[in-house]
Amino acid sequence: MAKTGFCDSIPLLDLHKKVAEERRAPLRALANACGPKERWQPQEGESKGTYQKTEPEARWARRLPVSTDDGIIMGFHEDDSPSHSGGCMEEEAVLIYLHGLQGLYSLQALVPGMLRHETELAMETLGLIYDRSYAWDIFSDMMRSQLRFTFPNADLPRPFTYTTRAILVDWLIQVHEVFHFSEETLYLSVHLLNRCLHQIKVNTAKLQLLGVVCLFLAAKKEECLLPEVSELCFLMENGYSNRQLLRMERRVLTELKFELSHCSPLHFLLLSASIAHCSAKVVWMARYLLELSLLEGQCVVFLAAHLAGAALCLSRRVLQEPPTPEGETAWCVASSIHVGSETTLLRIMLIQAGAAARAQSKDTRATFLKYSTAGTMHVSSHPSLLSAPCLLGLPTTHT
Repeated sequence: MAKTGFCDSIPLLDLHKKVAEERRAPLRALANACGPKERWQPQEGESKGTYQKTEPEARWARRLPVSTDDGIIMGFHEDDSPSHSGGCMEEEAVLIYLHGLQGLYSLQALVPGMLRHETELAMETLGLIYDRSYAWDIFSDMMRSQLRFTFPNADLPRPFTYTTRAILVDWLIQVHEVFHFSEETLYLSVHLLNRCLHQIKVNTAKLQLLGVVCLFLAAKKEECLLPEVSELCFLMENGYSNRQLLRMERRVLTELKFELSHCSPLHFLLLSASIAHCSAKVVWMARYLLELSLLEGQCVVFLAAHLAGAALCLSRRVLQEPPTPEGETAWCVASSIHVGSETTLLRIMLIQAGAAARAQSKDTRATFLKYSTAGTMHVSSHPSLLSAPCLLGLPTTHT
């Protein structure tokens, strides 16, 4: 494969940046495009002080199936209880969706209303929304969208192996750095690559071409400036022609049915870190661990929210910053999203800890070098990463 150099890391999203006082106008949607509603008028023989509040109409009309194995409900349902209405009913439905618990009263005791408030505040701080009233709907849609394309197992079709896949992803990370693409482009390209490996039959000779096409499609969806097709062919040492690249692009789009949407685990990571009020170093360490999971073929079966939660939890264990009462309270609120998934998070943490301990000595070192700069606070060179498996009860292996 072609060798590419590393460029200076671009400034990424700062969780601790203060929100500007000037707010952009909210997007014009159906909710705010409608005309004013008719005001209540007292009827004949009724005084103005005898207004009685009526119960709002049910917002959810259809029932959707529940998957207790994954701990997730597949949608919202109508609540017949008169004591839950409007936003409260919506919040409880989403909480059941998040946790997969059956007891509504235990949910109320476990996850208070501050989870919704902190989620709305975090999404506004990160600049993911223009109007806080849509925050909870967007967050619930993020949780649903991660279920659209899941893999039943992590097996790769022959003759590909985890090693060949890791080499390709490592090379894509280098190309991604050369073009200064956003992080969302990288995660989307690897997601498209995972889907293509399970749906498209390609031989080893065209594996690199498939990876470049996935990166090119992700850039078309996420970026404003795109590279020329000839530039991509040059990075592959002109092993493929422009016509071959465009032909592979049409094939990928046809097989994937033009469905390129993906909720990146990076969004869940930044959102959880903002809710938990994590320090900048914890966030950078979690981002490093999350990107290492891209090279691990075993991680394709896990949901994006679980990958992000495991990376953030392992980052806190590795750095072991002094706890504060406010920080622990915020962490309890953020970690409540993953209640019922502790076993899954532990499996992911074991994979990420092993990858971090071997990252410095492996041939696929693009992520290690990327996060060893001053802009990323040198998190990949942290000495505690070498003994990260010991923090989880595993023996340290030296390779």
